[in-house]
Amino acid sequence: MPRRTKIVATLGPATDEKGVLDDMIQAGMDVVRLNFSHGDPDDHVKRAEAVRNCARAHGHQVGVFADLQGPKIRIDRFRDDRVVLEKGGHFILDARLDPQAGTRERVGLSYKGLPGDVSRGDTLLLDDGRLVLWVEDVIGPEVRCRVVVGGELSNNKGINRQGGGLSAAAITDKDREDIEVAAKMGADYIAVSFPRTADDIHLARELLQSAGGHGGIVAKIERAEALDALEDIIKASNVVMIARGDLGVEIGDAELPAVQKRIIQIARSLDRVVVTATQMMQSMIENPIPTRAEVFDVANAVIDGTDAVMLSAETATGRYPAKVIEAVDRICAGAERQRLFQVSERRTGIRFKRIDEAIAKAAMYTANHLGVKAIAALTESGATPLWMSRISSGIPIYALTRHVETRRKVTLYRGVYPVSFDVTSTDHVQVNREAIEELMRRGAVRDGDLVIITKGDLMGVHGGTNAMKIIRVGEHEIIEQ
Repeated sequence: MPRRTKIVATLGPATDEKGVLDDMIQAGMDVVRLNFSHGDPDDHVKRAEAVRNCARAHGHQVGVFADLQGPKIRIDRFRDDRVVLEKGGHFILDARLDPQAGTRERVGLSYKGLPGDVSRGDTLLLDDGRLVLWVEDVIGPEVRCRVVVGGELSNNKGINRQGGGLSAAAITDKDREDIEVAAKMGADYIAVSFPRTADDIHLARELLQSAGGHGGIVAKIERAEALDALEDIIKASNVVMIARGDLGVEIGDAELPAVQKRIIQIARSLDRVVVTATQMMQSMIENPIPTRAEVFDVANAVIDGTDAVMLSAETATGRYPAKVIEAVDRICAGAERQRLFQVSERRTGIRFKRIDEAIAKAAMYTANHLGVKAIAALTESGATPLWMSRISSGIPIYALTRHVETRRKVTLYRGVYPVSFDVTSTDHVQVNREAIEELMRRGAVRDGDLVIITKGDLMGVHGGTNAMKIIRVGEHEIIEQ
């Protein structure tokens, strides 16, 4: 049984070394993430091209995920690169200070709007919450603070306000330029950092389409206020990412596990894809094996229903990019063998909005209760296999399509596997036969197995799926329409 949960791996200096991409693809990487917070546009274009060439050579399909930087809510730089803040001491965040002139007493801000967003009594968290400042006063461009939790503070570290509330726009000028780059490279997904409302997602989609792009939009949930508009943001997006770094800093670590489970449940109920990210296998940046805590973290995300787990520095700068992927592959496969993962939920009380949606859900109900071994979804846009993948099951779903964009898109869908398949006949019996034979070539089914095929009477039409066929392998040669 192929692994159902997908693995997203971030590209970076460690993956540029000769042969590393080949090893990562062979280890089981499904999607690559290009982090637009680092590098220049040419780097990202070259990496996307390199991974697609490698994937083609291995006979695989790998999706490309462009992650926008979003607003830089950071301090500037210190004259000596770092300082040590003592507990109980005073420190000033100064929006007018020269970006290179930070000292033990004050530092500049890349985010000039901070003085207008905070007031006395607010708590600011720096460097992913490692240092804590309490705001004593705001005077003009200066945010005057007392150090609650001290420590070493180095250049360009992030700032969060506990409880959220920073007003920086989600889509920056840099993001607008990067969206055009992502459109030109044909990115399959564009991730919006720090969205606050559904309007941020709608804007990103408009900019992408204006640039000629057709990728899905990913909403990264990493602001506390995004939780207040969670359903609207998820509905506006194609994919939701649980970005646990900044989100955990803003809402507190203790709240994060329950929020992660809630986001996964809502995303699945709304037929959206969900990715769990941040420090999944952090220790493997330096070590060849994960900690037991990391094993449980990945496994629990899988059991909760995440479509994908994402690796960041583990592959971008870590020492063992392929080994990390191999480890995640093993953990996901182990979690998926648990019966709880394969139990089919019953969505009673809902009404289908489209015929192809009804066919997709009916196919999954039938497959889960009839002992079907595989599902072949002939698809143009990938909508039918997406709906199928929202229903828990251990049955593989093969997205048979002639469109390379659709094959790349479904690389992120849990339990869905892309297959290049061009319908050349209008004879439905012949199409069924060719679909079954494709699954047999892949070793997915054998004589005697039951297979479900979904397709449209008018093949080649987007949204046209209106038929489900149940066929026993071996009888497909003689079956009549």
